[in-house]
Amino acid sequence: VNQLRGEIRFDGVSFRYTDQEQVRRDFSLHIAPGESVALVGHTGAGKSSIVKLITRFYEFQRGRITVDERDIRALDLVSYRRQLGIVSQTPFLFSGTVADNIRYARPELSDAEIEAVARRIGGGEWLETLPAGLETNVGERGARLSLGQRQLVALTRVLAQAPAIFILDEATASVDPFTETQIQEAMDLILECSTSILIAHRLSTVRSVDRIIVLERGRIIEEGKHEVLMAQGGHYAELYNTYFRHQSLDYVEQVGERRFMQVQGAQ
Repeated sequence: VNQLRGEIRFDGVSFRYTDQEQVRRDFSLHIAPGESVALVGHTGAGKSSIVKLITRFYEFQRGRITVDERDIRALDLVSYRRQLGIVSQTPFLFSGTVADNIRYARPELSDAEIEAVARRIGGGEWLETLPAGLETNVGERGARLSLGQRQLVALTRVLAQAPAIFILDEATASVDPFTETQIQEAMDLILECSTSILIAHRLSTVRSVDRIIVLERGRIIEEGKHEVLMAQGGHYAELYNTYFRHQSLDYVEQVGERRFMQVQGAQ
């Protein structure tokens, strides 16, 4: 597969796990080259199946999926997947150093090139939180690192890879504010140079993408930017108030003020 531009199109796609369990029927979606989209919806809305169809971990039964106007089933699978940068909810790290894990996507990179990529994120401040910087041993499956640090290593690996298509299933667990900032910086760098499909659990992510796609029972029910969808007061606004609102600074400050007033009142 030649270098992809990253245009993705679902055209009347039907997909089911079993004959009894239809996940999506006659589903259509167009993602432009270089566009970033966030998939949001309740559990079971069909977010993961979109990602798994794009990565060809699942096969669909009807319709057509194309990448750069070529049938996804006609692409050489190994070459195609080399152009996908994938980060799962619990990023997989190999036993070895942080540098080894970043280099996995591009074995030819020198130590200096690995360091240059790592320092693109927040000037490399995150490396100072690791006992031995890039030479820190991550342990089996990254067990010696925090979840946030594992995510940063996985995102740096994608940054080094520079894939045509970036796919992220965000972790639901919260991380400390410093790591959160570094993760968002890494994400912004990747979004600049890839077509990106993100299963979003962070407010900072949904606010930074070009388009939010709201799913319910395998169908797209709303799409647009955060501000526009909030103004509509529909399903996204409801999701925001359920999942995302508590992450906003305004909300944290309001809760802090209420607690302060309660304490004052009690005195």
